[in-house]
Amino acid sequence: MNRRAMTKPIFALSLIAAALVSACSKPAQPVTGVDIAGTPIGGAFTLVDKDNRTVTWDSFKGKYRIVYFGYTFCPDACPMDMGVTMKAFARFAQDEPKLADKVQPIFISIDPARDTPARVGEFAAAFSPRLIGLTGSQAQVDQAVKAFRAYAAKGKESAGGYLMDHSRIVYLMDPDGKPIVMLPVDKGADAVLADLKIAVK
Repeated sequence: MNRRAMTKPIFALSLIAAALVSACSKPAQPVTGVDIAGTPIGGAFTLVDKDNRTVTWDSFKGKYRIVYFGYTFCPDACPMDMGVTMKAFARFAQDEPKLADKVQPIFISIDPARDTPARVGEFAAAFSPRLIGLTGSQAQVDQAVKAFRAYAAKGKESAGGYLMDHSRIVYLMDPDGKPIVMLPVDKGADAVLADLKIAVK
């Protein structure tokens, strides 16, 4: 397991604490993942897709959004997390096609120096044609990372290049762009699927 891709403990605890004190409405059934309704997660960003077309957070208005921050050179964590997430989403789309049409999965690169629009697009397509890959300038990526209270930092250079330190959170956001739950990818596709069925209406 890539230690650099593990969620920072203090960061994770702060988000969980914020979720616990949330007084906003929650799903009728308890979710397996971390309930983050009412927390200050998410916000405006401007990035580009695989065709170098501008995409903003408002481009997805009216859609539930599954959001993950990672990078295409990630040796283990990102492919594993995306694999679990998109496996669950594929099953959700099979069971609930109309509800799945309301959901947009999004992969945002935290490594714009290497992750070109085309490369991010290829990475996303390897998991699902429904998954959109986004990247941008370093400033644009930093803005998105900050808006989602995520963590991303370049690791030390080595003969084989470098790795990225980053949080491993799969956010589910509502059609207004508000946070709902951190999907439980660590518990497998069945748990992610169960939370999607609870949260997406």
